[in-house]
Amino acid sequence: MSVKYWLSLCAASALLAGCGQRDKQTETADAGAPSAPGTANAPSPGSGPSVQLTPTQGHNASGTLTLAAEGDSVRLTGTLQGLTPNGEFGFHIHEKGDCSAADASSAGGHFNPANAVHGDPQGIIHHAGDMLNAKSDPQGAAVVDAVASGVSLGGGQPNDVRGKAVVLHEKADDYATQPSGDSGARIACGVIN
Repeated sequence: MSVKYWLSLCAASALLAGCGQRDKQTETADAGAPSAPGTANAPSPGSGPSVQLTPTQGHNASGTLTLAAEGDSVRLTGTLQGLTPNGEFGFHIHEKGDCSAADASSAGGHFNPANAVHGDPQGIIHHAGDMLNAKSDPQGAAVVDAVASGVSLGGGQPNDVRGKAVVLHEKADDYATQPSGDSGARIACGVIN
């Protein structure tokens, strides 16, 4: 065989090996890239703590949120959809992990292991499950980045939110009316896995 043949064969092998490396680099880069809401990077069962909110009877609100422990707080992030455009909605962790009732009343009241009064989550005194209102955009979607303070995620302590419900309400929480902030009907509910 000629030297030209061997050089051609070596060049072709190097080219194919380089293409294979490029494909692996692209796959790795794509795996870490964020995607649009509701696509492949949405939490999947077993990928970490999350909650899938589903609409209560007569409502359309839904969404998927992920949870992460941050010191003595838990951060909830994700997207909600099916909301009234340009609205504010009470958003709380509730005491029972039960969304079986058509109106989600089975989730009980706000999660409150310290027996505090309801209040502004940015203030000193409030329920452990109190969070800032979710706000929808003109398309009826809300990007959520909420913090529940004074709670843990797993471990079984009295302030553990794993297995509790996250509830979205039809109106804004006024952070004053006892015991629930006058936030109205429960329009979506989901249990933290």
